[in-house]
Amino acid sequence: MLGRKQSLKGEPVLADYGPEESLNESADIEWVNKLWVRRILRLCALLSLMSVSLNTPKSFEKYPYLQTITFVVDCCVTLLFTAEMIAKMHIRGILKGDVAYLKDHWCQFDASMVFFLWVSVLLQMFELTGIVPRYSYLSILRAPRPLIMIRFLRVFLKFSMPKSRINQIFKRSSQQIYNVTLFFLFFMSLYSLLGVQFFGELTHHCVRNNTHPSDITINSLAIPDTFCSPDPDSGYQCPSGMKCMKLNLSKYIMGFNGFEEFTTSLFTVYQASSQEGWVFIMYRAIDSLPTWRSALYFSTMIFFLAWLVKNVFIAVITETFNEIRVQFQQMWGVRNPITKGSTTQFFTGDDNGWKLVTIDENKHSGTAPDIFHRLLRSAYFRLLVMSAVLANGIITASMQFHHDGNPREYFYQKYYYIEIAFTIFLDLEALLKIWCLGLKGYFKHSVHKFELLLAIGTTLHIIPQLYMSAFTYFQVLRVVRLIKASPILEGFVYKIFGPGKKLGSLIIFTMCLLIISSSISMQLFCFLCEFTKFETFDEAFMSMFQILTQEAWVEVMDETMVRTSQTLTPLVAIYFILYHLFVTLIVLSLFVAVILDNLELDEDIKKLKQLKYRQQSAEIKESLPFRLRIFEKFPDSPQMTKLHKVPGDFNLPKVRESFMRQFVCEVEGEEEAGGAGPGGADLSRRTFEYISVAKIAFPYRKRCLVKTLVVAPPSQRPSSALRRHVVTSIIEDSNNHRPLLGDSAMLATGGKSGLKPQGTISSAKQLRVDQKKVKLENLLRRFGSRSIRRSVRSGSIKLKQTYEHLLENGDIGAASRVVPSSRARPPYLDIRLLQAKRQQAEMRRNQREEDLRENHPLFDTPLLIVPRESRFRKICRAIVDARYDARLRDPITGNERKVHYKSFHNFLGLVTYMDWVMIMVTTLSCLSMMFETPTYRVMENFVLQIAEYGFVIFMSLELALKILADGLFFTPKAYLKDAAAVLDVFIYIVSLTFLCWMPRRVPPGSPAQMLMILRCVRPLRIFTLVPHMRKVVYELCRGFMEILLVSTLLILLMFVFALYGVQIYGGRLARCNDPTILRREDCVGVFMRRVFVTKMKLKPGQNQTFPSMLVPRVWANPKRFSFDNIGDALLTLFEVLSFKGWLDVRDVLIKALGPVHAIYIHVYIFLGCMIGLTLFVGVVIANYSENKGTALLTVDQRRWCDLKKRLKIAQPLHLPPRPNKRKIRAFAYDVTQNLAFKRVIAFVVLINSALLAVTWSKYSRYTEHLALTSALLTLVFVVEVLLKTIAFTPRGYWQSRRNRYDLLVTVAGCIWIFMHFTLKNDLSYFVGFMVVILRFFTITGKHTTLKMLMLTVGVSVCKSFFIIFGMFLLVFFYALAGTIVFGNVKYGEGIGRRANFNSPIHSVAMLFRIVTGEDWNKIMHDCMVAPPYCTPADNYWETDCGNFTASLAYFCTFYVIITYIVLNLLVAIIMENFSLFYSNEEDALLSYADIRNFQNTWNIVDVHQKGVIPVRKVKFILRLLKGRLECDTHKERLLFKYMCYELERLHNGEDVTFHDVINMLSYRTVDIRKSLQMEELLAREEFEFLIEEEVAKQTIRTWLEGCLKKIRANSSKQQTSLIAGLRKTNEQAVDMSGEKDKEKSDTEAQQTVTATGRVEMTESASQPAMSNITSSSFDSQPSKRSSAKAQFKRPCLPSVTVPRPESPIKKYLQPTLSDPHPALKKSPPVMKSNSRTTHNTHASAAREQPALHDVRSWWTAQLGRHPLVDTE
Repeated sequence: MLGRKQSLKGEPVLADYGPEESLNESADIEWVNKLWVRRILRLCALLSLMSVSLNTPKSFEKYPYLQTITFVVDCCVTLLFTAEMIAKMHIRGILKGDVAYLKDHWCQFDASMVFFLWVSVLLQMFELTGIVPRYSYLSILRAPRPLIMIRFLRVFLKFSMPKSRINQIFKRSSQQIYNVTLFFLFFMSLYSLLGVQFFGELTHHCVRNNTHPSDITINSLAIPDTFCSPDPDSGYQCPSGMKCMKLNLSKYIMGFNGFEEFTTSLFTVYQASSQEGWVFIMYRAIDSLPTWRSALYFSTMIFFLAWLVKNVFIAVITETFNEIRVQFQQMWGVRNPITKGSTTQFFTGDDNGWKLVTIDENKHSGTAPDIFHRLLRSAYFRLLVMSAVLANGIITASMQFHHDGNPREYFYQKYYYIEIAFTIFLDLEALLKIWCLGLKGYFKHSVHKFELLLAIGTTLHIIPQLYMSAFTYFQVLRVVRLIKASPILEGFVYKIFGPGKKLGSLIIFTMCLLIISSSISMQLFCFLCEFTKFETFDEAFMSMFQILTQEAWVEVMDETMVRTSQTLTPLVAIYFILYHLFVTLIVLSLFVAVILDNLELDEDIKKLKQLKYRQQSAEIKESLPFRLRIFEKFPDSPQMTKLHKVPGDFNLPKVRESFMRQFVCEVEGEEEAGGAGPGGADLSRRTFEYISVAKIAFPYRKRCLVKTLVVAPPSQRPSSALRRHVVTSIIEDSNNHRPLLGDSAMLATGGKSGLKPQGTISSAKQLRVDQKKVKLENLLRRFGSRSIRRSVRSGSIKLKQTYEHLLENGDIGAASRVVPSSRARPPYLDIRLLQAKRQQAEMRRNQREEDLRENHPLFDTPLLIVPRESRFRKICRAIVDARYDARLRDPITGNERKVHYKSFHNFLGLVTYMDWVMIMVTTLSCLSMMFETPTYRVMENFVLQIAEYGFVIFMSLELALKILADGLFFTPKAYLKDAAAVLDVFIYIVSLTFLCWMPRRVPPGSPAQMLMILRCVRPLRIFTLVPHMRKVVYELCRGFMEILLVSTLLILLMFVFALYGVQIYGGRLARCNDPTILRREDCVGVFMRRVFVTKMKLKPGQNQTFPSMLVPRVWANPKRFSFDNIGDALLTLFEVLSFKGWLDVRDVLIKALGPVHAIYIHVYIFLGCMIGLTLFVGVVIANYSENKGTALLTVDQRRWCDLKKRLKIAQPLHLPPRPNKRKIRAFAYDVTQNLAFKRVIAFVVLINSALLAVTWSKYSRYTEHLALTSALLTLVFVVEVLLKTIAFTPRGYWQSRRNRYDLLVTVAGCIWIFMHFTLKNDLSYFVGFMVVILRFFTITGKHTTLKMLMLTVGVSVCKSFFIIFGMFLLVFFYALAGTIVFGNVKYGEGIGRRANFNSPIHSVAMLFRIVTGEDWNKIMHDCMVAPPYCTPADNYWETDCGNFTASLAYFCTFYVIITYIVLNLLVAIIMENFSLFYSNEEDALLSYADIRNFQNTWNIVDVHQKGVIPVRKVKFILRLLKGRLECDTHKERLLFKYMCYELERLHNGEDVTFHDVINMLSYRTVDIRKSLQMEELLAREEFEFLIEEEVAKQTIRTWLEGCLKKIRANSSKQQTSLIAGLRKTNEQAVDMSGEKDKEKSDTEAQQTVTATGRVEMTESASQPAMSNITSSSFDSQPSKRSSAKAQFKRPCLPSVTVPRPESPIKKYLQPTLSDPHPALKKSPPVMKSNSRTTHNTHASAAREQPALHDVRSWWTAQLGRHPLVDTE
């Protein structure tokens, strides 16, 4: 199960979980170590299991010879195992030595098995001699014997991993399962305590008026038995003739569930959390007490316990599987190398295309002629075979059986001959394949083996004696071959079941578990007389399998408990609950984990999928939708553009390229015409007339000849070059000026422009600006991504996007540059190219839309009548788009707004104001629909009609405004552009139609009723109004293909089993409703049938009989299912697929046809439910993770995502520092922080909660003592609060949310104490136990595991809010529709007084019950009731009939959508959050210890616990941190500077928050290249580069200022300056080496400063002083100059200084970048002194030499300390 294909270098070291057999090899007793001895002992283990499985009193009664056989087998097996044990003890020693026998765990297990074997043998001897009676409880001693099966299985427990690693995995997973079980117990305890206090004893029943409390019989009760309330103001009141009486009966009569005290309540809560029988407990509580208690209690219990907490088990198992997979990959690397079979393939092509063909397929080892080979390979032959298989299935499915007196053979006789024909055809197909491929080639493929098996089986099946027997399985399995007809389905099946080792091992494990548990249970309970559940092994197996499916498992447990003694009853309950817990949570979770593991992709495939996903996300549809392209069919009619100034006088506005292009497109043809002769001059004159120097007239339409106003002489006619130049210059100037103002729209190139869709420049009809067209790919290749990032300094995003397309001089990058082949493209360029591709596609699309807007006046005009820029439209658009601004940053200043309740602000900004209004209107309308019932109808009630009119009026206004603002269909932002808008319009039309019609007469099934059902879709309007709801639907629809594939597989499975059921069981299950009649001929007349009254074990009194009624005898099928035709069979199997109703099918099959036929339904349940339904879970989870983007993440990337979420939730510790100066406060602080004090408080909380173990009531004698104890314990909590308040100060105490909660509960406790001693009534007791319940919640904060899991569940609830809300809307829609269709349906087995569709509220409760699967199939069949079993009428509110088709569609779709899909989304969310909170400390990028360390450090600096600190204090935090977050300021001084500056820049020097600092540290502590995805990685690298650049500038500036200060201090007597000395040194250097060397040193110094500061381009004119300093310094040190050049020169950088464009960049760069200009502008006076001192004497210069020496040494030290080498 845990194995995966691995490739190993050498043989793997297997971890053997069997005993150390090798220790016996050197022993003198060699027979123990023989292989055949080991095999015999394994066989003996199996024989022992079989023997104990047959060893029951009932089996001996049926087959007396079994007693002797089992005794002999047990004796032989016992002697063999005893001999082996003695031999091993002799070899290894018993207790002495390192390898002593009893020191080994497996040997201890073997010895215990030998002991129980001897006990069993002795017990059977006593039974044979009659000393021990046959039905004796001593048979329990045989119960451990079936565990000997483990001895047989343990030889297979070998894994390709070291034993220590496996032990570690098992230890961790078992610890997690323990923790989750503890969490489950916490919630169960919580609901148990609540149940005890809410409900107490529910023992009041309606009985006859003359009933005496001591004489209760079954005839005393109401039919059916009904609970009642003694309080006349709540609960159910008994009808006349009956009274409400408390029954004081034992649990063995009344049942074991209830809420009397804590243990019974715990038992009942677990039973209800399994979603089995919970509604009947709820109905009992509703009848006995106020309704709100039961509704609140049970709905929240089902949600939290059954849907959330239990699903955490799936998360635990799946996480363990993921870890095992990762451990295997880390240990042994990649999977198996390519096998020989997979390489023997080649491409072959024909007219139809290429395909991959296996070479073996063409090696014809058969003897058939070539024509048959071609026939076998042809697609027509495969199509013919698949058609035959499909036809066989369809024809067989048409078989029907009727109960009309004809023999059964009459109905399938003609099908027998058809089956012969199909069998012969498919046999011939198999023979043809064998003939063509040969036996060896045929058997090479497993599919052929399966086909041959079917051929042989179906050939035997058509033998008349074997027809319609078990061989029918072969005939129906032919349908499975249809999977090969669909490659998608075949691939999906292979992906799920291909790695069959894990799934097969899990199935074997489950079967072994069932066998062992069945045998143990049989030995435990076989001594119970007249109890058939565990009499024999097959009965015990069916009972344990029934518990596995959870169908009526409580009945098995209750019936066993009733028959055992009072002392053993709790143990029996614990046994069954533990088994149920294990098989339903652990084993079923294992199936989900295995399927998810099969769906999981390998790491290599993940990377390929990531790349493919990026490519898909980078692609955008360039073409416009058809509704907009329709305008291209009409002729262009652009408006004229008039230019009044010469280009260049001002920054030109945008020139319409679509208009100008028409003049450029004819340039090529014009040149050719011009060269042809006079015709060219004529064409030139007609197309372009020169009017004057200042005015140029352009034609209005493309290729349209214009009449000129003035015909100029030919000498003044402009040449073709002039005209081309004018047009080009207009567009060029416009395009070159506008991006400098931050407008990037000029980069858009339409489909008609010079750019092809691929981004290349077309050669024909291109604009004459191709040298200045943008092509991002060439720009990237020319300069690399790093150079682009460096040219993009900072500023607005729009400017940044613009400058990615520009060179340093402001021009547009040339398109003709080619990458040298020697340079490899960096790996992260791919994503930039994809982003550029997406950007270009968006620009082309925008350009096309812009062209249509320019050339078509009706484009973007709503309804083709509202002008595009009209004021009316602007008003409509303002109303429609008005929205609350929830941005946390000011859009102008960029500063963060100080707002409280950010979540509430985001919630307000979720949708526009208009949508908020419509959400409220829709909600009010839905609330009014909740009051509509069959008797209180909207057609006849004016109050309900008001809401209907209001909804239609508001929606009319909304649609009108949205259509007038954005258009209906033919506009870019049209209203009808997606399915959500279509749904809106549909809802509006239906509502308007209903409002206008308002039918008074609504017959069932009429169009009026259909209109009312369609009106119920109105709640789904909220889906379209809320974006998050739309996202949920979209994510579900995205995974529709996989869900469809799983559904197809399940339908295929159902179809196969339904075909078998029709052929084997069709017409054979009918029986008489009188169980004493066995023949149809005798099933006439009437008989007395017992009526079901109650589940209590009550019997009639003296001279009384069971309540009965006279019923006519009927020969018919079972009530809810049959196999007479394929439709009924499919419906039966669909119900069984939900675990409902399969027990009825099993019992009927056993009673009608024999126990062997129960195998059919058990196999179907196992395949369909254990594998099929877990497939649904797996696929929904996989789709969810794929839509969330986590499915394709590598392990490191997923851990990074988890870390980011974890840090987002982390909060500063609200714990003030220890007050050292104040002794009393310090003492109180030490006491409250002591671990012993915390444990004492937790213990007191548990004691206080234990006081709720019995019901607090004024009628109970214990209540007063319990309440007094609780009051005393409350004083302890008061002392705790006072101590913490003294220790932390009131303000510090209030900082923590946990402290606030404690204070709230303690204050409530004090108020309750006052209430209790003054009132002492039910209200005071209610407040008292609610305070204790609230106190019980504080346990989760005191236990780390409970806290983490509570966070998991809490965050899961928050994240699944929209899913839960969407599920409620869907339920509400079904509830409204159910009220209309099934509102008055006749009561039946499932529909009754509490469960019905009488009103929408009842319908919601009914559907919530159906979601849990509680008897939903019985309700569905009740809603199918039809005449003559009901009364038809003219209106739907008058009839009590149902509708077969409507019921089938209604319940099946609801159950599939909600149970199989939506609820599984909750599992996916829990799994996501479980990995977030419960990750392994070793695997986590930052462990909880690291986060706790940071919280403690933050707490030291943030003294006032505000959550923010001044940015200057960040360096203190960084210095105090230890562990993984530690930053050594001596070794990592530069990193320390980077981190400090990053936080300074974050809020422009303002205060930083807790999350700001820890997020920065998280980026600095992980390997971002492994953990970050490509987009985030590129952004982070660019950001870090900017930080490094700024820190380098600051470092240089600081150094220069230090130099200046030092030189001034040293040369103050001479009144000289730094610049003067440097100039003098510079002049000396010039005299020595000449001008050429100076230029060279200037260049090298420039490069050195550039490399040191990591600045790629410097502004040459801005830093004259720095240039002089660097040149003089390096000029005097030629050796260092060469070394610096070798060290710092970057091959990809130009060696010249490129000036940056001044305006308009400066205004963006000034506010954010630390520019060195201001610091250096302070030195003009110094420059003057420099100029004066250059003419001083030589002595003066000599005196300045020490200062220059200091400068040189400082410069050298600085360079040596910070060698900022850019290693790219």
